[in-house]
Amino acid sequence: MEQNQFTSRIAQQLQLSERSVGNTIELLDEGATIPFIARYRKERTGSLDEVQIAQIGELYQKFQELQKRKETILKTIEEQGKLTPELKQRITDTWESSVLEDIYLPYRPKRRTKAQVAREHGLEPLAKVLLMQREREVEQVAQCYVTADVPSVEDALQGAKDIIAEMVSEDERSRNQLRGAFRRQAVITSKVVKAKEEEEGAAKFSDYFDWSEPLKRCSSHRLLAMRRGEAEGFLRVSISPNEAEGIENLQHHYVRGTGTCSRLVGEAVADAYKRLLKPSIETEFAALTKEKADEECIKVFAENLRQLLLSPPLGEKRVMGIDPGFRTGCKVVCLDAQGNLLHYEAIYPHPPQSERVKSVRAVERMVETYKIEAIAIGNGTASRETASFVERLHLGDEVQAFVVSEDGASVYSASKLGREEFPDYDVTVRGAVSIGRRLMDPLAELVKIDPKSIGVGQYQHDVDQGKLKQKLDQTVESCVNAVGVDLNTASRHLLTYVSGLGPQLAQNIVDYRREHGAFTSRAQLLKVPRLGPAAYQQCAGFLRIRWAENPLDNSAVHPERYALVERMAKDAGCTVATLMSDADKRSKIDVQQYVTAEVGLPTLTDIMKELEKPGRDPRAQIEVFKFDDRVNHFDDLRIGMELPGIVTNITRFGAFVDVGVHQDGLVHVSQLANRYVSDPNDVVRLHQHVRVRVIELDEKRHRIAFTMRGVEQ
Repeated sequence: MEQNQFTSRIAQQLQLSERSVGNTIELLDEGATIPFIARYRKERTGSLDEVQIAQIGELYQKFQELQKRKETILKTIEEQGKLTPELKQRITDTWESSVLEDIYLPYRPKRRTKAQVAREHGLEPLAKVLLMQREREVEQVAQCYVTADVPSVEDALQGAKDIIAEMVSEDERSRNQLRGAFRRQAVITSKVVKAKEEEEGAAKFSDYFDWSEPLKRCSSHRLLAMRRGEAEGFLRVSISPNEAEGIENLQHHYVRGTGTCSRLVGEAVADAYKRLLKPSIETEFAALTKEKADEECIKVFAENLRQLLLSPPLGEKRVMGIDPGFRTGCKVVCLDAQGNLLHYEAIYPHPPQSERVKSVRAVERMVETYKIEAIAIGNGTASRETASFVERLHLGDEVQAFVVSEDGASVYSASKLGREEFPDYDVTVRGAVSIGRRLMDPLAELVKIDPKSIGVGQYQHDVDQGKLKQKLDQTVESCVNAVGVDLNTASRHLLTYVSGLGPQLAQNIVDYRREHGAFTSRAQLLKVPRLGPAAYQQCAGFLRIRWAENPLDNSAVHPERYALVERMAKDAGCTVATLMSDADKRSKIDVQQYVTAEVGLPTLTDIMKELEKPGRDPRAQIEVFKFDDRVNHFDDLRIGMELPGIVTNITRFGAFVDVGVHQDGLVHVSQLANRYVSDPNDVVRLHQHVRVRVIELDEKRHRIAFTMRGVEQ
């Protein structure tokens, strides 16, 4: 089973053409990245997008792993001398993991089970006699098997039943029947561990102290909440279909008649169900549902992260960053247009110091001295009070203030990277710098922080961490390459996520830049140590050089297509620069004339769009937001209030909105719109400015429920 068969299977599963899938797999095997394939190899893939390419890659990896598992299974069975041509063919033709493991189960090396002990005592023939269900004098037959190891008839019959139970539990038909029952009718049940009910931390799982629902209706967030409660020792969680019905259906296949043999076989089947089959299939379904919930959670987190990374940037402006605080004061930094730290000091406008006049003078002085154009205020403790303080300053209309999420800023402040960037400053200064830079360019700053610390996930610490990291890294890479990176100003960390690069090449670029000065052309990248033609091909189109001699170096046009654009310019009787600036010249180009075996209309269309707006930033424009002055704390809220808010997190069950009271409220998915909403992302986006109405206040747990239904946006 090599790539061609993988290709066919993947194409069928994803409903894509075999040609597109085959070419995509070839490109992935060659080391091409997903952003590169999606952007610059559309002719080979049939214009597949990043999501489709990632799906192909994931299935390709899954089938490769399954193929290795098959090889291991075949080798193990062959070593036992039990591999028949028919069995080998079944294993070769199987591409469902659960089916494969069922086939292998009777041959898998086991620990010393009850059935194994009974076989060692010579009781397998007696088990076969029972299964035939024809013998009337069962006890007389069993007497023949009484030995020193099997001291009584009862022991002999029990050993035979143990063998039958294992045979039943390893039978594919039995396992598939029970799987069907789990799929149709399994119920997930959660109960509180009584001894833990009053312990600290138990209250957050109170919704699940006595919870039960059909497994197929259990949402990912509820399942992960229950599993977390179980992991922390507060809950006991079980999954089970109707036990009596399950045993009865299983006995129907094995029990024939009403004699003693049939009764004993029925007992063995019931034992197989309770002791072997049900626990095994329950474990399987627990793993499957957890995996499905993980996928859902990871998908939600990745989408939130994408929206966060692509938040509107302020751009290259001189910014004041403020990390608010009461007792410890507000940490204030002034940054130049490139994000370099120019000045730091602390002010104390709030209680207990209340040095308001002194703080006003300090801020006005810094704004004047460092020609500040915008102010970024962290959204943590004392954020509303600090924003109110800044709003009352006479800084002129040209200086705008923005509230910025500071999730993860403390993680960056204490990180190795933070220490490397600012070795002479403490964590408070680094945090304020991070807040200021987030306003200027969220993407460039947030890539420095572990995505799990950014605060936009849903149970992200409970999911498969390997899969989570892979998906989040893929998301960061996608966002970085979608926006493009300034080769002469990008940090090592940002460069790390550029297609074809990585930590070492990113560092080599920074070192080369430091030694030789700014890059003047993309071609110079080939002079960077260890950056060869393959890496250059992958990264060049995503790196930008402003004011380069060749204007295409500041565009998303790949260097491998420069000659094509130059031919277009020559045919139009102008330079490349003129072609890029003159819409009339571009309108006269017939792209059909430039179609070749390698370059088709998808690539030519992309080139023409890029010539129109070279290096265009796909992110939206930033907007100023202001909270309602009536509310600053939870106690200020009233049922029925309509308030402006910012979407801070999106989950499958709704969106969390910050209205400025230091506690986000939930707009349940059913309250997002005057229609059915299956995915909250269809209605709201992260950091979107919305209006909500308060519909419920839980003072004990400090929970707020909002609605957007009937509220004019």
